[in-house]
Amino acid sequence: MTTPVTRVDPLRALAGFVAGPPPPPPDVAERAERHLLDTLGAALAGATTPAPGLAGPGDAPVWGTGLSAAPRDAALLNGVAAHALELDDTGGCDHSGAVVVPAALACLSLTGRPVTGRDLLEAVVLGYDVARRTLEACGGYAAHNEAGWHSTGTCGTFGAAAASARLLGLDAARTAHALGLAAGFSGGLWAFVHDGAAGKRLHAGRAAEGGLTAALLAASGASGPGRVFDDVWGGFLRTYAGAHADPGALTRGLGTEWRISRCSIKPYASCRSTHSAIDAVGGLDLCPGDIARIHVRLSPLVAGMCGGRDVATLPAAQLSLPYAIAARILYGDADLAAYSPERRHDPRAAALMDLIDLEADEEMGGIDEPFLTVTTTSGAVRRARVSHPLGSPANPLSDERLLAKFHGLAPGRERLADHVMTLGSRPDARALLPLL
Repeated sequence: MTTPVTRVDPLRALAGFVAGPPPPPPDVAERAERHLLDTLGAALAGATTPAPGLAGPGDAPVWGTGLSAAPRDAALLNGVAAHALELDDTGGCDHSGAVVVPAALACLSLTGRPVTGRDLLEAVVLGYDVARRTLEACGGYAAHNEAGWHSTGTCGTFGAAAASARLLGLDAARTAHALGLAAGFSGGLWAFVHDGAAGKRLHAGRAAEGGLTAALLAASGASGPGRVFDDVWGGFLRTYAGAHADPGALTRGLGTEWRISRCSIKPYASCRSTHSAIDAVGGLDLCPGDIARIHVRLSPLVAGMCGGRDVATLPAAQLSLPYAIAARILYGDADLAAYSPERRHDPRAAALMDLIDLEADEEMGGIDEPFLTVTTTSGAVRRARVSHPLGSPANPLSDERLLAKFHGLAPGRERLADHVMTLGSRPDARALLPLL
């Protein structure tokens, strides 16, 4: 006699997990403090006064501007700011911090009750978990992004909905509705890569806003599609992932394998796929005059995503692997200062980029790290490859470097940094809001 296979309903499993999981271990909550601080630093540096009419009146702070707005508008604007300078974390949905944190902090203006620092951190951890699991269910970063989808926008909305549902106190049934509704706010295409358009930044803000909106609608009684992760016409995975879908990833290791632990904190103001090359060429300690040629063997995905040489706009330059290599050699870093208009248009940078050849290797996996071969003017050949760039989980930033990054982006915010790095012991996370 055959034992029947019990089907796991992924939507309800995720909803039950978000509404009432065992608390994440202390080290996972501490990791959330680091990602929260990093996201806030990136957002404060990227903050600008919103355009008139873009934000309605409300009590949620628009970080770094002295203004406040309706919570949904604040989530949008703060999400755009967090991703504006390409300094936010990566390895989640991809950019989970710029999606989950703006939605979660906007909820603090809505709860009407104290929310402990630990509660906020747990909501952030859950948001990261759901956002990344959704991407993994789409077949992972390479498959989903190679298809033209920008995963921060398509998968991030589920993470924002999960964190918001948790902080709004939704039960498992309402959380399922919130996640189902979040699918309708999913979207984002890589079309921006061809001309350096601002769409990439907007996707993070829209995902934060969409996830929060989904949770608020569920809280008010709106129903979401209950079969959103099933293999049905109009289901999220069939529509966005097709043959690459892996629905088991939604629940595999749920509650024991925390996806925030797979995320990287960026030391450089460029696409994460340029960081290995930056570290590799930095380790060779080259002067500009030493270089006759640089050959980079990289995956077709990274070549298509980061192979451009246009530095006319900041978004385009931050997606350029040739410019990232040139900046590291010429300026000694690929920090935000290296992407100033003056440095991007320095003739010496253009001359170095002319010495860089890219070879797309069909045998390499989508996000495999590139191989660099440098031929010097003396005829010497030097090779380098960095498997774990600085800031990755296997090569993390130290607390000292994390704080130095934060204070460089948000000078004079010592109280905010101290508050965030001790958030787990704070009785009411809403005390963060005036500091923003």
